[in-house]
Parts: sequence; C-alpha cells; structure tokens
Amino acid sequence: MISRIYLFILLFTNVLSAQTSSYTLINADWVFDGENMHENWQVLVLEDLIVEVGAKVSIPTGAKITTLDFSESTLMPGMIEGHSHLLLHPYNETDWNDQVLKESHAERAIRGANHAKATLNSGFTTVRDLGSEGAGYVDVGLKQSIEKGIIPGPRMIVAGKAIVTTGSYGPKGFHEFVKVPLGAEPADGYDDIIKVVRDQIGHGADLIKVYADYRWGLGGTAMPTFTQEELELMVKIAESSGRKVVAHAASAEGMRRATLAGVSTIEHGDGGTKEVFELMREKGVALCPTLAAGDAIMQYRGWKKGVDEEPKRIKDKKASFTQALQSGVTIVAGGDVGVFTHGENVRELEMMVEYGMNSMEVLKSVTSVNANVFGYGAEIGSLRKGLKADLVVVKGNPQEDISNLRNVEWVMQNGQVARE
Repeated sequence: MISRIYLFILLFTNVLSAQTSSYTLINADWVFDGENMHENWQVLVLEDLIVEVGAKVSIPTGAKITTLDFSESTLMPGMIEGHSHLLLHPYNETDWNDQVLKESHAERAIRGANHAKATLNSGFTTVRDLGSEGAGYVDVGLKQSIEKGIIPGPRMIVAGKAIVTTGSYGPKGFHEFVKVPLGAEPADGYDDIIKVVRDQIGHGADLIKVYADYRWGLGGTAMPTFTQEELELMVKIAESSGRKVVAHAASAEGMRRATLAGVSTIEHGDGGTKEVFELMREKGVALCPTLAAGDAIMQYRGWKKGVDEEPKRIKDKKASFTQALQSGVTIVAGGDVGVFTHGENVRELEMMVEYGMNSMEVLKSVTSVNANVFGYGAEIGSLRKGLKADLVVVKGNPQEDISNLRNVEWVMQNGQVARE
C-alpha cells in the first residue's frame, strides 16, 4: 500500500513539474550539432540545459512550451573564441604601448564590458581570453561581473597575466633608469616560476599562458625565452591544480620546446615546420593560428589587401598554415581578437577557409573542437542532451558560405536569450 502511494506521489510530482516547467523548442532548416549538419532537426531546452536533439523530439505531456521557428537558417552551438583579449582594442586606434602605459584599469574594464557584449551578440558565447596585457587581473573581474549578471558577455576562460622571461617583453625602448609597467609578468628560474604560477592560480586564472619565445633575438627575430625544463615546470605546477598551459610561440624551436613540455595549445605558430607540426600531432598539442591578427597588422601598416602584392609575412603564414593542415595537427579557432575589432570574430573563420581549411572543419573547430581541446567538452560546444543551452541561429547555411556566420539572428546563453 505504501509503495503504491509513493508511486502515485512520484507520478503526480513529475506531471506537475512538466506542467510548471517552461520548455523552449527551436526548429531550423539546418541544425549543426558540432559534428554534422542535419536538415529540419529540433532542439528542446529546459532552463539552462539541452534536453533533446533530433528530427522529432518528445515533449512531456502538459508541458508549457515556447516554440521558435527559423526558416532558411542554421541552429548551432554557441561559438567559442579561442584567442581573445577583451581588454585590448584595435592597434590602429591606439597602439599597444599606449594601451598598456596610458589607459587606466578603469577605462580598460569599461572597454572590456563593451567588447564582451559585442562578442556575445556576434554569436560567441564563450571566449578563451589569453592575457590582460598589463591590466593585472581585470580580466578575472570582468569574468566575475558577467557571471553575476552585472553585464552581458560570453563565458570567459581567463589567463590573468601572461608569463614572460625578464628582459623579453615590453613596453620597451626607454632609458635604462626608467621603469615602466609590463604587459605580462616575469618569472625566472625554479623558485620564481613556482611562485608566479601558483600566485596566478590563486588570483583566479583558469589557465596559464606563457611566452615560449618572443621578438628579442638579434634584429628583433623571434627566439626562445624559457628553457624546456622551465616550461615543463610550469606545466607540472599548473596541471597539479587541474589547469592547462598555453604557449605563445612563433619560432620552430619555441614551438618544439613548448610541445615537448606538454602545453595544451601553441598560439600563432608562424615559424612551424613539417617536423614541428608532426611532433605537435604526435603529442596531442593543438595549433591556434591567429590568421586574422597578422592580416590586420599588415593592413594597419599600409598593405592594401586585394590590391597590393601580399607581404612576405602573409605568404609565410599561408605556407605554415598549409603545412599544419597537411600534417594533421588539430586546429582550434582563435583570431587574437583585440588586435582587430571585437564582434568581428568571424574574420578568423573566413580566413581559415580562405587559407585552405574545409568549411565543415572550421565549424567543428569553432565549436566542438575548441570545447574539447580547452577541457569544456562535457559542458559546451555541441548540441547534446545534458550540455549547456548555448545556442546560435544564423541566416543561411555556413557550410555553404562561412560568412553566413556573420548573419546572427538569435543567441541563447545558459538557457537565457541574449539576442533576438
């Protein structure tokens, strides 16, 4: 008798829950689930989670439901920006030195809030922000402000201060007796590296970013900064707290050392060789090529794209990216946004296609691949039951034309509509 009463109460509770819960059903002509493109699929959302995905989802009897229909449009996971600096703005507005030295933390935080909103509105519901560039832990504060609902913005994975060797990073060019704030935090040797990495973790860094090389060689060439042993130590300390290390590296040797040290991703990789890319593939280290940053910088310096002959830097970048693709290294999507305008993140995806990457692979890169490489694949990046309801609708089919990702119609983050 007691068991029958219990079953009745349980059944009644479930029915009541279905009647009081508000579901959202989204229909679109195309649905990209993070791996494949489907026609006329549906996604069912309850609160902040995806409940079901498929050609015909089942809706609980008596449930309250809001239905959204998008014709000639694609529904997909919220895009993930792999390399952003929300506290920077384009260098043709204010050069990097002046942003670091002359803009207050308050100004940079306010700019960051504007940049966060623009990023979310462009369909990027998560960003990996790789360094505050002289603004301390303002990026941590920006992340917390978004989480508290104070300002709109994407989910942030933040690095805090990047780590550099003494003497390598800027701003530079001052008299030796003039001390200026740096755009990153120096760490040298065993004890110092342990202290700095742990201190950054304690201040809220979700990952550690290190400059494995920098333009401090003779003639301003990119040369390694840290030894492989120093890089290995950073990885060991970070991993003991469950965090990843990512490495800025533009030289083959810097990339090689960082790869062997066990970093998660190499940022930029301009000087990558066949051997280095194959090593990265073997070790499971992904490449974030940041194609759009170099393209933007060369245009700031006077190159008229589509009119002038391509500069050597652009030709070399195309060649290294082609080599990376041929080597089979995992490519994550990240444009170094901040060098160019926030909200224009799709520029990187367009260039990935322009430089030879298949549009479907680019769509995977900016969603499921980024999520998995960054360690968030169990939460975001795909349309699967139980994952966060981070969804974007764009007009048209981006598999046919990647630029359709610019045509954002609707954005949902954590089950809340952020743009409609």
